[in-house]
Amino acid sequence: MIYEGKQKIWSDYQKEIPDDHYYYVRSCIRQTFFPASEGALLKITRGILGRDVFENEHHTTCGGIAYHTDTIPHETVMTIVARQFALMHKHGYENYVCSCITSFGIYIETLETWRNFPELEAKIAENLKKTCNLEFAKPKFVVHTSDLIYKLREEIASKAKYKLVNVKTGQPLKVVEHIGCHYSKMFPSKGVGGAEYPYVLAGMVEAWGGEIVDYPERRHCCGFGFRQYLIKANRGYSLSNTHKKFESMEPYEPDFIITNCPGCAYFMDRWQYVIAESQGKTYGENGRGIPVLTYEEVAGLVLGFNPWDLGLQTHQVYVEPLLDKLGIPYEPAKKFLGAKGQDLGCPALPTCLKV
Repeated sequence: MIYEGKQKIWSDYQKEIPDDHYYYVRSCIRQTFFPASEGALLKITRGILGRDVFENEHHTTCGGIAYHTDTIPHETVMTIVARQFALMHKHGYENYVCSCITSFGIYIETLETWRNFPELEAKIAENLKKTCNLEFAKPKFVVHTSDLIYKLREEIASKAKYKLVNVKTGQPLKVVEHIGCHYSKMFPSKGVGGAEYPYVLAGMVEAWGGEIVDYPERRHCCGFGFRQYLIKANRGYSLSNTHKKFESMEPYEPDFIITNCPGCAYFMDRWQYVIAESQGKTYGENGRGIPVLTYEEVAGLVLGFNPWDLGLQTHQVYVEPLLDKLGIPYEPAKKFLGAKGQDLGCPALPTCLKV
């Protein structure tokens, strides 16, 4: 195929991502799983790159977990979403950026539903007025925070203190990127690269000097799946999905995994402990596991943030071997200190997974 033809096809997989002026909403589970990642995003976008990213304390959860577990009806979720959009409009913004993959899917689904069923949109606007006395409005753009970091990846690279390169060998680190299903598979046209060629994380890794690992189960779900995990009897389904991915990537010896979904990052990190304890099987070098990082954590490391300020001590798989490869200094004695310098104590160590 001629080059121009390839470019035309690839252009169909792109999305428009505004450069600035965002109304930002956090994630309920992301703040629990990786509490420092959202703070790092704001430090990078606002502090280092000088972008206008506005946050309002009155926003709430999107209701996505309750919706996907059949706890609340769709109209309730859409009214919650309408309130979020109304707050954005009230503060003078039209570019909406969310931290959670589930929320991203909820927002896109809601907007698509309103587009196809205008009478339902009118009903939700009426509900919003009755319950919150807010003016109904829709954003011009809805993007995920990984879209925003992807958009700014070259600026981050230009200010980088470290590259995704092994300082001992000079070779690019081998990186597995894992895309959340609610980002690329529910509405493929709303993500960079669609479902077939999602590039939002690969673009970051390549811009920062790393090399993407292509392996058979690259697009397989992490296994979170809400009902697979939230219902205790179904958790074996969640674990088996993650296990399948690790078995598939193991021969390629990745240095770390980067994800853009809080659930994916959490389960691909924690399930390594479960697999090790239940089966005696570990992945990564010397039985120490494969570190799983959020894209904000990776961006923060590249920019020279303190690893413990990024919250890397909260990960099940220890990150020190990765930091050594990157040549990033760290102080082991400060790993488990609290915000005021108090000793929080070292957590109990796993039996099989080495630290």
